[in-house]
Amino acid sequence: MIEAAQAVRMFRKGLALKNEVAGELAAHYHSALVDEVRAANYQRKMGRLHLYLAGEFGFCYGVDRAVDYAYQTVRRFPERSIYLTGEIIHNPRVNDRLRDAGIRFLSDPGGDERALGPDDVVILPAFGVAVSMLSRLQRQGCTLVDTTCGSVLNVWKNVRKYARDGFTAVIHGKVKHEETVATASQALEYPGGRSLVVLDRTETEIVCDFIRRGGDSSAFLAKFAGAVSPGFDPDRDLQRVGLANQTTMLMSESLAIGEMIHRAMIDRYGDDDIELDRHYRAFDTICSATQDRQDAIKTLLSEQSLDLMLVIGGHNSSNTRNLARLAARRVPTYHIANAGDLVSRREVRHRAVDAEPQPTPAAETRSLDWLPDLPVVNVGLTAGASTPDSAVGQVIERLGTLADDRRDE
Repeated sequence: MIEAAQAVRMFRKGLALKNEVAGELAAHYHSALVDEVRAANYQRKMGRLHLYLAGEFGFCYGVDRAVDYAYQTVRRFPERSIYLTGEIIHNPRVNDRLRDAGIRFLSDPGGDERALGPDDVVILPAFGVAVSMLSRLQRQGCTLVDTTCGSVLNVWKNVRKYARDGFTAVIHGKVKHEETVATASQALEYPGGRSLVVLDRTETEIVCDFIRRGGDSSAFLAKFAGAVSPGFDPDRDLQRVGLANQTTMLMSESLAIGEMIHRAMIDRYGDDDIELDRHYRAFDTICSATQDRQDAIKTLLSEQSLDLMLVIGGHNSSNTRNLARLAARRVPTYHIANAGDLVSRREVRHRAVDAEPQPTPAAETRSLDWLPDLPVVNVGLTAGASTPDSAVGQVIERLGTLADDRRDE
């Protein structure tokens, strides 16, 4: 009976209310205009503006599922207090809608998961939560609704395999990102499990140097303070490593980091396959939706001659920032949060695009003369995986307004 009760308190496959909330979700996040652009080969002419939409953009399956489960939770438990451990996805408007629906965020001021109990319902976000938090909520008897993305769960599975077999998980990600925190915690499920988080190729080169030649352990630990698991010893824990990544990182960088560490292991232990397998492992843990959106923007940039690119998404969204970085290599690019950032035909409010990955978003800025004064302006458009079609549609509508030269703004 105890096991049955515990099973009832954990919802991992929705709450059997998908049809009941479908209309509300469509009203909040669907866009008929976006459907029209899709049907028109992802293109639309608006006065002198020619819009080209990437072939893959916006809500991915995991995000769509997480938001759906949150709406179902509100419908299922109307008389109970409902909490989210943090942002369900990195989209301020989506999170604010959930706050408006009565969901409280434990990450907001005054939030404390330790005060919760059996009468409370807690939604775990698409990023997942650290093992320690999950265990605490279970001990406190909370009803849990788990929206953790399947791609994240796949990474966790491999990290646990590494820990089980005595390999340190080297995770390409942002050390304070909710997903990376949760992923690193999976290594601690086994005695002696270890993890190390690297942000970029510069940090990876430091790791590779230590693998090849050793070095000052104290200096290494000082450099990676907060990015290693408790008790980490680089002399011991860099002898056997397995690669993983935050699912929203830039695919090409995750692959490059894996190859860097692979080469360092060959330099240290030789290229004999059997010997190398004792020291190095790698599994494909790149999210297919993240990869699809990155591939789509590359295709768009190669097939169309664009004057500029707009990338829509939360400023703290890693996958959105990486789309902007990809586009900025080829064309002037503006990472905007929503249609309101297109202030006028002359002014745009946006986040500066990072040339290299950064642990926190670059500062917001304003640029003038962002829309070229040309007879025809070719504008590319995409959106991060946490951006709903409704936000994309609003940007398209705003672009249509700006394209009408008869309007005086």
